Amino acid sequence: MNSANIDASDITLRPRSAKWFAGITWALAAVGLIAAAVVNGVDGLLTAWPLLVMAYLGWWVFWYPSVQIDDDGVTLHNLLRSVRVPWSALIHVDTKFALTLITTRGKFTAWAAPAPGVWGTHRGKPEHVRGLPATTYGAADSIRPGDLKNTDSGAAAYHVRSQWAALAEAGKLDVDSPEAANVTKSVHWLHVGCAAALVAACFLAFAVA
Repeated sequence: MNSANIDASDITLRPRSAKWFAGITWALAAVGLIAAAVVNGVDGLLTAWPLLVMAYLGWWVFWYPSVQIDDDGVTLHNLLRSVRVPWSALIHVDTKFALTLITTRGKFTAWAAPAPGVWGTHRGKPEHVRGLPATTYGAADSIRPGDLKNTDSGAAAYHVRSQWAALAEAGKLDVDSPEAANVTKSVHWLHVGCAAALVAACFLAFAVA
């Protein structure tokens, strides 16, 4: 998982594959647009809407999903909605299928932090299971494959648990505060609308071509 550190407690995490898939998608779209312009001029660009759809989906599907961690909580940016979880609302962090935040208002899964498959698990090394936050370990210091620090889910869980534990040790978590129930969810209507508009433009362009 790729992380962009702003300071010790403000982190944005994306899957390690995000930049590759997004970059390949954008590169293919760019090459297609250039080819359409060279071969057919402006008329070629007017029928290149599918390439714009490809570029947009490359951003939305591969680059936009992320896990953001800051002093106030964790935000999961998924495809269709974002969920903001304050630290005081967090009860447990799970990685069975993906990073999942279990809260007083339900459980929320991160699109951007999936658990590893068989090959990802086999790439785990001893250093990937050592030095994890105490809440990571189960009986006999066991961990899930999704807790390995070299995986997308494990890297995200490591940062979430570390920050959560630091706040708890500092006495900065008030589980009885109104904020503990203040898990907020927002649907990405703008993103859906943009995708729908681009698809509609495709049909319109081909209809009048």
